[in-house]
Amino acid sequence: MRRPRMAAVLCTAALLCAAWVQAEDWGRYAVDGRRSGYTYAAAETRAMQDDEFDNPGSLWLARGAELWQTAEGQAGKSCASCHQEAAASMRGVGARYPVFAPELGRLVNVEQRINQCRREHMGAAPWATESEPLLAMTAYVKHQSLDLPVNPAIDGPAAPFFARGRHIYHTRRGQLDLACIHCHEMNHGNMLRAQRLSEGMSNGFPAYRLKWQTLASLQRRMEGCMRDVRAEPYADGAEEYVDLELYLAWRARGLPVETPAVRN
Repeated sequence: MRRPRMAAVLCTAALLCAAWVQAEDWGRYAVDGRRSGYTYAAAETRAMQDDEFDNPGSLWLARGAELWQTAEGQAGKSCASCHQEAAASMRGVGARYPVFAPELGRLVNVEQRINQCRREHMGAAPWATESEPLLAMTAYVKHQSLDLPVNPAIDGPAAPFFARGRHIYHTRRGQLDLACIHCHEMNHGNMLRAQRLSEGMSNGFPAYRLKWQTLASLQRRMEGCMRDVRAEPYADGAEEYVDLELYLAWRARGLPVETPAVRN
């Protein structure tokens, strides 16, 4: 008789815990019923993110600040040569990307814009996807928009790319036959093995992931999700990733830029 009673007690405790989580006042980390992944992280993880000296992503920010001033390529220019102080010139960039690039006829994210500048204005080789310098510079650029609300443009020339990103988000894939929506809208707050599912907001990326013990791009996180459902990821830098990134940015609209966030 004790086991059913204990099960009932545990179930009640779980329900009370869930109710407490929903009732928590998360301030700027919750907008119109949508919550940042910050609110789903453990208290220790949130404390790590909030402390600039304890946040592991600060190492990449320091590297990005160094690279900002480093002249490279045939033009002998640095990012600062054109953009001067990042705190002023890059303020707002992390809140509005990806954006439509008319010269390319498609969306570009921050990583792609950095490499475009390296090729066209510095005469330097582009950095490899997920490389330390590209992660560092991307984090540094996006960090200049810290606490600004995410606000991407999804109309005008960006509209068809937004529509494709939305379609990707809702499309079942892989051997598990799951779409992004099944975890991040229908089951957020529930446990998947030892991890609590969040709403899949992108406002903290690049983010330091404790599981990986490194800073990681949003593309790497999306690739990880695809592998989790046993689907074949897109090729590195594929337009599908950038289209999905725009849709995710729209889902995170109004939430603050947290780069570099710390996630489980």
